[in-house]
Amino acid sequence: MKPEKIMVRLALVLLVGATALAGAASAQAATQSEFEAAYRAATEAEQKASALRNQWTPTEAALEAAAKAAAAKDYGTAMDLARRAEALAEASVEQAKEQDKLWQNAVLK
Repeated sequence: MKPEKIMVRLALVLLVGATALAGAASAQAATQSEFEAAYRAATEAEQKASALRNQWTPTEAALEAAAKAAAAKDYGTAMDLARRAEALAEASVEQAKEQDKLWQNAVLK
């Protein structure tokens, strides 16, 4: 299987998993402290992606939406969005690491 297809499948699996987790979390009322922990984890993952120069714009959008939902005291939605942002950031970190290894296959030998 081509590395590009593996990457796309990995990203899709992570997004589906994150969406499933987000849906399960929204069934419960989240507290402000739970949201803050989820948001902190998401921003830490995004900082790792930034260090690898592989930030995704959907991650940034999810973080912004999470902050807005928290400002409106909708902590359930905010936590769902923060978890989604974390999953996206982790997928972008994995993509960066994978691409760092795979670029060598593109170099003529």
